[in-house]
Amino acid sequence: MSSAAAPRFANVSAWLAVRAAAQPDAPAVVVARRGGDVVLTCAELDRLCDRTAHALQRAGIGAGMRTALMVPPSPDFFALTFALFKLGAVPVLIDPGLGVRNLGRCLATAEPQAFVGIGKAQLARALLGWGRSTLRIRIRVGAGLPLGSSLAQLRAAAPDIAFPVAATDPEQPAAILFTSGSTGPPKGVLYRHRTFTAQVEALQALYGIEPGEVDLATFPLFALFGPALGMASVVPRMNASRPAAADPRALVESIRAWSCTSMFASPALIELLGRHCETTGTRLPTLRRVVSAGAPASPAALERLCRQLNAGVEVHTPYGATEALPVSSIGSAEILAETRARTDAGGGVCVGHPAPGIDVAILRIDDGPIPEWSDDLCLPQGEVGEIAVRGAVVTDAYYGLPEATARAKIRDGARLWHRMGDVGYVDEGGRLWMCGRKAHRVETAAGTLHSVPCEAVFDVHPAVRRSALVGVRGVPVLCVELLAGRRGSDELVEELRALGQRFEHTRGIGVFLFHPGFPVDVRHNAKIDREKLAAWAAGRVRT
Repeated sequence: MSSAAAPRFANVSAWLAVRAAAQPDAPAVVVARRGGDVVLTCAELDRLCDRTAHALQRAGIGAGMRTALMVPPSPDFFALTFALFKLGAVPVLIDPGLGVRNLGRCLATAEPQAFVGIGKAQLARALLGWGRSTLRIRIRVGAGLPLGSSLAQLRAAAPDIAFPVAATDPEQPAAILFTSGSTGPPKGVLYRHRTFTAQVEALQALYGIEPGEVDLATFPLFALFGPALGMASVVPRMNASRPAAADPRALVESIRAWSCTSMFASPALIELLGRHCETTGTRLPTLRRVVSAGAPASPAALERLCRQLNAGVEVHTPYGATEALPVSSIGSAEILAETRARTDAGGGVCVGHPAPGIDVAILRIDDGPIPEWSDDLCLPQGEVGEIAVRGAVVTDAYYGLPEATARAKIRDGARLWHRMGDVGYVDEGGRLWMCGRKAHRVETAAGTLHSVPCEAVFDVHPAVRRSALVGVRGVPVLCVELLAGRRGSDELVEELRALGQRFEHTRGIGVFLFHPGFPVDVRHNAKIDREKLAAWAAGRVRT
C-alpha cells in the first residue's frame, strides 16, 4: 500500500493512502441499503481505488482524459472517482436528474473521450448518440447489455498492488462539474487541482471538522470531500436527485446507526427532517453540525431542526455556487437571534461574513460582459448590486463555453473575479446579504424589484409555504404556494396585500396568484424555477 506521508502534490486522491495508514479499519464509505449497509474501511477503499485505477488504465484511460462518470452513489462511485483522480484523468460529473435533453447537451459540451456508467446510462448513450463523435472508451458498471467493457472483468484482471498517484500540477484540470441549470442551461465548470485543495482547506477552517468524524452525505459530490477532510461518508437510502421526496426515517436510521457527527443537506431536507423529528419527538444528539446549501433554508425550518439538536449545535449555511464555494457562511444562531427580523422586513437574506481568503465586491448591475476590473465598478456599502468574488476557491472558466466564461469572469491582472449572478449588498458589519438572482429582478415603471426582499415580506403569513416574484409585461406578480390544507381565497389575497402595504418596496405588488406546487431545481429541490412560473403567470394575468 501507499505511504502514510502527507500528500506531496495537489491531488485529493492522495489523502486515501494517508487515511488508510492512519486508520485502516475505520469506516471510509457507508452506503445504506435495505438488506444491510455496505461498508468500506479506509484500507479497503484505498485498495479498491488502486485496483480500479489499474483496471481503467488497462482499458486505455490515462492522464488528462475527460471521462464521463454516470454511476449512482455506491462504493463504485467513490472508487471510480478517486481512481480517475489517481490516474490524473478528468472526471465529468453530471447530475442524472437534469433530464435526458440536458444530459445530451452537457456531454456534447464536455466532449468526453471515455464513458463509464451503469447499464441504463450506457443504453441511453447508445440510443441517443451521446458523445458519438468523441468517445473512444466505454466501460459498463454492473449488469446490463454488453455495451462496452465490463468493469468487473477489468478489475478481475488488474493487479492487486498500489497505484502511484499522478503527480498533478495545481493548475492542471481535475474535473468538470455541471451547474444545476436552475437559471439557464447547465454549464460545465472546470475545476483545477488547486480548486479542490482550496475548498478542503476552507471547509476545514470554517467548520472545525476533525479526523474521525462521520458525515451523513445526502449530496454525492459533497460526499467526495470526506476522505480529504478525514470523515467517513455515510450515504443514506434516498434518491439524491429528489431530496424533497426522501424518507426522513431512513435519514434518522443512518444517523443513529453510525453516530453521525455531521450532516450535509439541502433546504428541502432540512424542512423534511425537522418536521419529522418534531412530529415524532425524535432527537439527533450525535450531530455536532449541520451544513445546508443550495438555497437559504427558511428561519422556521432552521428553528424547528435546531430544537432536535443538542444545545449550541448549529445549522450552517454556506453561500456559493458550483463556480465558487464557499464564499461565506452563517450559523443558525445568528440568523434566528438577529438577521431574521431584517429578512422578514425585506432586507434580504444574510449569508454571513466572507470565508477566509475571499474578497467580495458589489458591482453596478450590468447584463453585459465586463472584460477588465476597475474600482469604479463598485457600489458603496449598503447599496444593492451584483455580487462578485475573488479567491482561491473561485474557478476560472466554463469548459468549452468561452462566451459564458466572458460573461461571468472579470480579469484583474493575474487574478479573476467571478460574477455570482446574484444581487446583494454588504452591511455596516461587513456581512454579505443576498437579494436574489440578477436575472430574476423585475423592472417596473416605479423602479427595480428584487425577488428575495419582496418575497420575504409575504412568506411570514401563516398560510404561505413560499412565494415567488415574477414580472408579466412590466407588472409585478406574486406567485404563492400555500401550506398543505390551505386554499386560496379573496380574503387571503387581501391579507397578503395588507402585508405588502407595510413596506415601500412591496406596495406596488397587487397581483397574487395561487400555485399548486412550485417547479424547483433537480439538484437541491429548493431553487424556484421562476422562468416556468413567469410563463404560467403570463397566461393568467391581463395587463
